[in-house]
Amino acid sequence: MLTRKQHELLMFIDRHLRETGFSPSFEEMKEALRLKSKSGIHRLITALEERGFLKRRAHRARALEVIRLPENVAARAPALAAAAPPPAAAPSFAPNVIRGNFAANLSGVPKPANEAPAVHLPLYGRIAAGLPIEALRDSGASVEVPAAMLASGEHYALEVAGDSMVEAGILDGDTVIIRRGDTAENGAIVVALVDEQEVTLKRLRRRGNSVALEPANRAYETRIFGPDRVRVQGRLIGLLRRY
Repeated sequence: MLTRKQHELLMFIDRHLRETGFSPSFEEMKEALRLKSKSGIHRLITALEERGFLKRRAHRARALEVIRLPENVAARAPALAAAAPPPAAAPSFAPNVIRGNFAANLSGVPKPANEAPAVHLPLYGRIAAGLPIEALRDSGASVEVPAAMLASGEHYALEVAGDSMVEAGILDGDTVIIRRGDTAENGAIVVALVDEQEVTLKRLRRRGNSVALEPANRAYETRIFGPDRVRVQGRLIGLLRRY
């Protein structure tokens, strides 16, 4: 048995999927249900998942799937469709039209994100966004990302552990997409290897002959090293978050 809000949200998601082909954003759901915060939407979605009405697809934004509808709605749908009056015949007319090869004209239009091709990147475990830890490589793990996120070069993914980059929008549990490389411009967020044994995600600052690894959280201090102690292993180019 669903509560009124759970039922209302489920029907809104189902209608949005049918009309657009992709699930609504949390902001759209919040406005549709007239809630004051997104936390209420999180709780409703979790409840619908637990009851088997919704499913979230991992590592994809706006990827909700309606598994089933309440029995009273599912049973009523065919009857409503059968009882609906046939559409009125449109009046005949002969409009002036301009013929064009619309399929060819649309060939360069990007597909929606949920239809874009995806690739699997190796997931190299958890990287510290607080105190550095060694990145644990697991060749058997991978993460699916939209191909449009990637440029040329080799890429891999890391799961963030810690809160030292929250002011840059990088939260504990996020998955960051890294383009492998040993150089980065000043101010870039990089995967840095310290003393050949510790790996951390920080903003890179060069100060004369020193290298600073700068957090994005006032609770943490910037660490400064000699140039021979820090080696760049890649640069942040994207981020995935599951709600």
